[in-house]
Amino acid sequence: MNSEVEVYFVGAGPGDAELITVKGARLLAEADVVVYAGSLVDRELVRTYAAAARIFDSAGMNLEETTSVLAQAALAGEKAVRLHTGDPSIYGAIQEQMAELDRLGIGYQVVPGVTSAFAAAATLKQELTLPEVSQTVIITRLAGRTPVPDRERLSEIAAIGATLVIYLSVAMIGKVVAELLLGAYTAETPVAVVARASWPDEQVVEGTLADIAAKVTEAGIGKQALILVGDVLAARSEGMRAKSLLYDKGFSHGCRKGIVT
Repeated sequence: MNSEVEVYFVGAGPGDAELITVKGARLLAEADVVVYAGSLVDRELVRTYAAAARIFDSAGMNLEETTSVLAQAALAGEKAVRLHTGDPSIYGAIQEQMAELDRLGIGYQVVPGVTSAFAAAATLKQELTLPEVSQTVIITRLAGRTPVPDRERLSEIAAIGATLVIYLSVAMIGKVVAELLLGAYTAETPVAVVARASWPDEQVVEGTLADIAAKVTEAGIGKQALILVGDVLAARSEGMRAKSLLYDKGFSHGCRKGIVT
């Protein structure tokens, strides 16, 4: 493999052009060729950071076509960026693209980005892990055209009762609710749906498993939305059950000695 010839897989962030990383923005500015996911990444972000590059929208391209563009650029000594929405490691379909570059002997790097799960949490002003409530966050999806292993069916995962962030499933919100109710959640479990997190037209719908499906339908949300589920979402209204020890004045750690009273 020629390590000097590289393609950069870059996470564009969830939507807000300012949520791309400094490194991602620099690589776009230096790029000769950019292949970006036009169905999800704002073209304004590409225009802002990669004004001088040749731009290819991958929305209508297949794997062979995107690989060809990236490979030709890299083999010509040009810098190529494959720009994905959010973070490329979450439902980014980059593994198959990297396998093609491996086959061609073309080096590449992956630059992480802000995934929409964290943009949604920021919108809700909500920590996803709270002491004595939930210390586990599960990112998952409902089976659709892309199958899900049986052991990862939503009803199986729901048995844990952790904080869930469910991608690519809002169009099947009724089925999502039905499967979650087979687990540790109840009709009173709080739910938030955040559509197009961090975009100017962002939408937020909050409710419980009892009413969220109807509220989402009424709001007209059918895609590009995350479903967040769990008791952490009730923390602001119910009050904190317990505080983190990290900033407790009586808690000692490597950087601070606790105050004994």
